[in-house]
Amino acid sequence: MKHTKSGVEDLKIAYIGGGSRGWAWTLMSDLATAGDLSGTVALYDIDYEAAKWNEIVGKRFTTHPKAKSRFEYKAYESIDEALSGADFVIISILPATFDEMESDVHTPEKYGIYQSVGDTTGPGGIIRALRTVPMIEYIAKKIEENCPEAWVINYTNPMTVIVKTLYSVFPKIKAFGCCHEVFGTQKLLAYMLKTEYGHDKIPLKEIKCNVVGVNHFTWLTEAKYKNIDLFPLYKEFADKYYFEGYNESADDNWMTTDLLCYNRVKFELFRRYGYIAAAGDRHLAEFCEGSWFLKSPEQVKEWKYTLTPVSNRKEGLVKLLEKSRQLREGELEPQIGDSGEEGVQQIRALLGLSEMVTNVNIPNYGQIPNLPIGAVVETNARFTSDTLTPMFAGEIPIEIHPLITRIVGEQELVVKAALERDLEKAFVAFMNDPLVNLTKEDARALFDEMVENTKEYLKEYF
Repeated sequence: MKHTKSGVEDLKIAYIGGGSRGWAWTLMSDLATAGDLSGTVALYDIDYEAAKWNEIVGKRFTTHPKAKSRFEYKAYESIDEALSGADFVIISILPATFDEMESDVHTPEKYGIYQSVGDTTGPGGIIRALRTVPMIEYIAKKIEENCPEAWVINYTNPMTVIVKTLYSVFPKIKAFGCCHEVFGTQKLLAYMLKTEYGHDKIPLKEIKCNVVGVNHFTWLTEAKYKNIDLFPLYKEFADKYYFEGYNESADDNWMTTDLLCYNRVKFELFRRYGYIAAAGDRHLAEFCEGSWFLKSPEQVKEWKYTLTPVSNRKEGLVKLLEKSRQLREGELEPQIGDSGEEGVQQIRALLGLSEMVTNVNIPNYGQIPNLPIGAVVETNARFTSDTLTPMFAGEIPIEIHPLITRIVGEQELVVKAALERDLEKAFVAFMNDPLVNLTKEDARALFDEMVENTKEYLKEYF
């Protein structure tokens, strides 16, 4: 890596999961707009062919007439070669396949347990974590061997479990996890200001929020636009749209769109506790007691969000594979532009080219005093040259503290169980989850069936 008057040259970014369809292309687009960066993106994937395909796609991005930067994309069969000398490492992997995820999400339905996502918490999130931790343990050791000073950005779920594993295996690692859920709530607040109070075209960065909690169960304890306290306005907004819900881009076909919701879960949690739940309804619902929002598909429909069947993800993969072919063969032009994700801006800030404040997932060094030190939490942090500084967020409000501490304890136990390869410890976490309202016998039967269904990726436990 070399600093020049115009920016940074010879930057090396190692992409673990470099055969990704979606996240990788987003990174390529954002890098293409960063005129003060150039270098190499080393693509590593256990599916080498997929990484080779993205090598071709990457070249199309970097040679596009609108591209402002020049990056070479190169696929590697060896993770050591990909990581060697890297300045940044991006982790974006799928732990196992959609067949295993199908079991994560749908096997619990036999016991009346419904999950709207199934990749972070709930029975599906826990079993996914058991598969994921050994993979991340291996990656962390390889980072320590090949590029111990690199900054590591994780996009993979379960986010909290992965970041905790990275630090548990390699305590000196410089890692953080990124998620765009809070951005969605900032957009909702911007829509509120526009539609209800006439404030138009508000940049999201001007909506200042204090973020506390854990990934996908984040909360805002403060929200301001300039000198306007948004909480009283949000109360009026939530009351007004509580029954019908609100979504700026929604239409009458909302139930056919997997990721769309009407924010009714968010409004209900605000009315209960007085704080703004800052993730999407599909994630928020899974951290609560199952009877609140996930008792049945009919109840989900009443709350105006969606269950995402894994069959939809499989169908989506077919479409992404076709898009990959079209990009590789020149039938489809790469789209160059700012995606709204912050990864490249975070890289620029850590390189000293800018400064920024945003929410990230890192260990608790005291930024949330009433959560355990070392537990991975989501709060704001300041990015400056080679420095990531957590910002003091204050205590979790007493009204929501019990909800969050229960989840923190579960996540800490899941990581401990996975690192020790102890399925009995994992089962205790499984029984404690808010969605698993079963007898011990039924919980055991469900746990054993889910483990059996994903046993191919749990060999280290047996």
